[in-house]
Amino acid sequence: MTRLQRPRQAVILAGGRGTRLQPVTLTRPKPMVEFHGKPFLEYIVEMLRDQGFERVLMLLGYLPEVIMDHFGDGSALGVEISYDVTDPDDLTAYRVQHAAARIEDTFLLMYCDNYWPMDFDRMWSQFEASGAEGQVTIYANRDKFSKDSVIVKDGMVSVFDRGRTTPGLEGIEISYAILRKDVVLPLLPDHQELFEQAVYPALAERGTLGAYWSEHRYYSVGNLERLPITDTFFARQPTILLDRDGTINAKAPRGEYVTSPEALDYLPGALEAMGKLGAAGYRIIVISNQAGIGRGVMTEGQLAAIHAKLKADAAAAGGPIEAIYHCPHHWDDDCACRKPKAGMFHDAQRDHHLDLSHTLFIGDDPRDAEAAAAAGTPFEQVTPTRSLLDIVNTLPRINGSGDYRE
Repeated sequence: MTRLQRPRQAVILAGGRGTRLQPVTLTRPKPMVEFHGKPFLEYIVEMLRDQGFERVLMLLGYLPEVIMDHFGDGSALGVEISYDVTDPDDLTAYRVQHAAARIEDTFLLMYCDNYWPMDFDRMWSQFEASGAEGQVTIYANRDKFSKDSVIVKDGMVSVFDRGRTTPGLEGIEISYAILRKDVVLPLLPDHQELFEQAVYPALAERGTLGAYWSEHRYYSVGNLERLPITDTFFARQPTILLDRDGTINAKAPRGEYVTSPEALDYLPGALEAMGKLGAAGYRIIVISNQAGIGRGVMTEGQLAAIHAKLKADAAAAGGPIEAIYHCPHHWDDDCACRKPKAGMFHDAQRDHHLDLSHTLFIGDDPRDAEAAAAAGTPFEQVTPTRSLLDIVNTLPRINGSGDYRE
């Protein structure tokens, strides 16, 4: 079999009327709703560019000139943008079929109303290794953000149910789909139908629809109720995630724990570092394994007292801690939160609407590095010769060279 080429084209379905977003959409398509000075769709295009996509094909219908006038040929954003326009009431399978001659052999298909911070290299590696004919992205939906629509087994979608009536559904298909043109086109019907209804159940029945599973929440302009948290997400308030023991304070000897506020021994420069973060406008969130609770060495009450002191001292230094997440489980509990797993990161992401791909985590342990990789966050490591303060002093927002996310 010929090795597939990594796609450089993204196809965006952006033709619907957006009736659930009225009255906002009476004068503009839903992906043109603005957040912090630019439309939702522009955030998507920028992410595609940053992930190595060179060409974007937008499938339009409703008020196409609003989108075309804004984006033009895409040169201002560093990509090549083209358009295929059909009737506003055409369904998405027809839109893809109508544009077939302009769609490349392997492509990324996206909905215009979902933003999810993808790591395409990781997605592509999974797709290549799986042997799937297509791959969709599935949001785990543990917070019941929307209604589940799939069943995933062994990395493949075994059931795709857009009607959401099948027992046992778990996870939401959010597109960000890697697809092959030679697989998709024969599945498209002659009549009007939704693309996902025409293609995904057929591939699921064949056992060839891969599932890229994500715990990172997606953000949407699908309805009016979603707009406030989407606005918060795109505000992208600078945030730093910090490990605790070995990063902020000295670690207890192996197998022992900090069990009282009095035993909290700050590492040199740690409080100063948090003060600098606070002065530069960063939120500080702490993420810490505390297996001493699971082992019966300390209680939740003792930990709460320790963290009360930590928060008070950090605030006094000018770097208030917004939240602390801890895993209380024993090493052998096989929980989803203990680092090197990423459960605490995803809890923080949902609670604070973080974009983890732009949120630095600083820790001292190899498990911290593994957890950062699992969560998709950038990582910097504290070492005996590189303190938290040393790392903080390198951040662009601290040393005056710009924003960390840049």
